[in-house]
Order: sequence, then structure tokens, then C-alpha cells
Amino acid sequence: MSHSSPVAAPLRRAAFPCAAAAAIVVAGLAAPAAAQTEITYATDWLAQAEHGGMYQAVAEGLYEKYGLDVEIMMGGPQIDNQQLLAAGAIDMGTGSNSFFPLNLVAAGAPVQAVMAMFQKDPQILMTHPRDDIDSIADMAGQPIMIANSSINTFWVWLSAQYGFTDDMIRPYTFNMAPWLVDETAIQQGYLSSEPFKVQQEGGITPEVYLLADEGYPAYSSLALVPASLIEESPEVVDGFVKATIEGWISYLYGDPSPGNALIMEANPDMTPETIAYGIEQMKANEILTAGDAAELGIGAMTDERWKAFFDVMAENGVYEPDLDYTAAYTLDFVNQGYGLDMMPE
Repeated sequence: MSHSSPVAAPLRRAAFPCAAAAAIVVAGLAAPAAAQTEITYATDWLAQAEHGGMYQAVAEGLYEKYGLDVEIMMGGPQIDNQQLLAAGAIDMGTGSNSFFPLNLVAAGAPVQAVMAMFQKDPQILMTHPRDDIDSIADMAGQPIMIANSSINTFWVWLSAQYGFTDDMIRPYTFNMAPWLVDETAIQQGYLSSEPFKVQQEGGITPEVYLLADEGYPAYSSLALVPASLIEESPEVVDGFVKATIEGWISYLYGDPSPGNALIMEANPDMTPETIAYGIEQMKANEILTAGDAAELGIGAMTDERWKAFFDVMAENGVYEPDLDYTAAYTLDFVNQGYGLDMMPE
């Protein structure tokens, strides 16, 4: 993911001025005569292929089909969707992983995940080509560059699963140079970001270890919605979920150019090559369609998987064991097989 600063643009509402000053809004297409429900949806980072389904849904008028006028507020390094949702400053937003809704529950904020767009969290560990490492387990005891924000998230799972210890941690500042010059280096990354960067900057094709393929149970790219909106307007939430599913199917398996145009308009630093690489990686690794989504449809979530994730984190002190983790999500809008008949054979 790019880490440059987002470009300023006004929001429809001014309820949270600092967010408005740090975000780009992509307006929906011209609304029909009938009144539509206005929704401000905040993504979790600068516009990129990993948000493509939502930008595609805006570009192709899919939200409008369900009576919604959706504006996408682009995220960035200074924007915290957890705070925005807790403060009621946005209508909906992306939670980057399963920690987001659980953190909101722990803070007493009534917000729930209504769909998990990514069945696989795109977090990776990355090495140079080498003969002594064939799996994440082989990395035990070796220095690994990890960002501070990751120490209390997926590092907890790595420690529980593989016995990784904190003395293995080295700082990762999203600068590729230390990894490029050290053939023994191991660092965290994002499936569609760091591997592409080191290929472009150093001509190195890295070995990539996707945590999800090793059993990491976190969902990613969750759509988070305040409980009040779910209770008062379930048809709005249902329409958003359905249109977003349709947007992702169109983006991944149809012509993504309408969504890509909006992505590059919102984030001028994004290139067609980077977007194409992101789409390729999402498809090749079945980020949206693996596991339960193959039978239940894009956005699928299950009680069993939420419990598995929570149990590991509670056992390792991230959450209190008596936290009602089931308050972090609802299955009312997913697992109905919606969109499966739209998928390619």
C-alpha cells in the first residue's frame, strides 16, 4: 500500500472536519428522481485495488440500484475509522481486520461487521529467495522486521502458533531499503504492496508467505456499520452489502476500468501497473472467494471462525475472556449465496 498523504477534498457533511480535510470523496452517479439514502463510507487506506469493488459499485451505479447515494471517503495514515465510527462521524467504514470490530466492542461502541470482503487477510512475511526457509515455522528464532502497529495484532498469533518471541522483532518503517540490501532479512508486508515494490525497486522476486494460508484466522476488509443503522434501516445495510458484492464480482471478473478510473482520480499516486498487480494477487490467492465464500458467497462470515480468532487473542491477553465477541458482528446480511450465480464458471 502507498503511504503518501491523501489529497484534501470536502465531504457532504462537516460532522468531522479533520477527516474531511484529509480525505477524498467520490460522489455517486447522478441520482434518479426518487430520493436516495445518503451513505458516507470510509475506506481504511488510500484508494487502491483492494477497494476496487466499492469504487466499481459507485462507477456502475450499483448502489443507486438499491436506493443508495454512496460517497467513498478515502482513508489514509491520519484517519482512524474506529474513532470515526464510534463518534458517529461516518455512516459505514472498512475495518482492516477482525481486531477493528472487537476493539469497538471492548470500547463500548455499538458497531458491527456486516460482511467480510476478504476471507484471507493479505498480511505476509517476505524473504529473499533462500534454501533454509520453506514455511513460516522455519523463521522461528530469526530477526523479523515488524511495524509497531503489528505487535499487538498478527504477531500475537505468530507467537501463539510458532513460538515467536519479542526479541525477534526488528523495526519496520515501510522503507524497502533495509530488506533489499540484506539477503537474510525477513519482514512483514501486504500481499499486493511490498512484493511489487521490491520487484520494481530491486529487481528481486521475493518468497511470499501469506499468513492466511498458514491458518491465520482473521478476516480482512470488513464493512462496519453502527448498530443503530442496522436496527433502524436493515434494508439500507442489505442493499449496501448486495451492491458491494456485485461491485466486487464486476471488478474482479468483468471490466475493472470504471472503478480504476475513480481509484486513480482519488489517489493520483496509484498507477495502472500497481492496480493490475493488486487485482492479479487478489484473484490468484482467492482473497475474496476462498473458504466459506466459495459456498456462502462473497462477504461470508461464520460464528466458528469468529470464535477461533477471539479465543487465540483472549488466551494471549489481547481481550478480556468474558468480552462478548459476538456483539462485534452480525450474520443477518451474508451467507445467503448472493452473487454466486454471477461468478464465472
